[in-house]
Amino acid sequence: MKKLMIVLGVALFTMASCSKDYTCKCTVTDAGIEVGSTSSTITGKKNDVTTACDANDATVGTLSTNCEIQ
Repeated sequence: MKKLMIVLGVALFTMASCSKDYTCKCTVTDAGIEVGSTSSTITGKKNDVTTACDANDATVGTLSTNCEIQ
């Protein structure tokens, strides 16, 4: 029984660190009015994917791009 618990524990730990697919949705607004949006799929660990998605945030004049993980 102890061996089974150890094997299950290792299996759960391994599955928790796997890469997954996440959708990064970027919304473009002009003076608070949405003018468009795009979505892309990023594969990786959640923290890495969130950082990569947030790196696309930008503001130029009244145009603003806000990217979030869906």
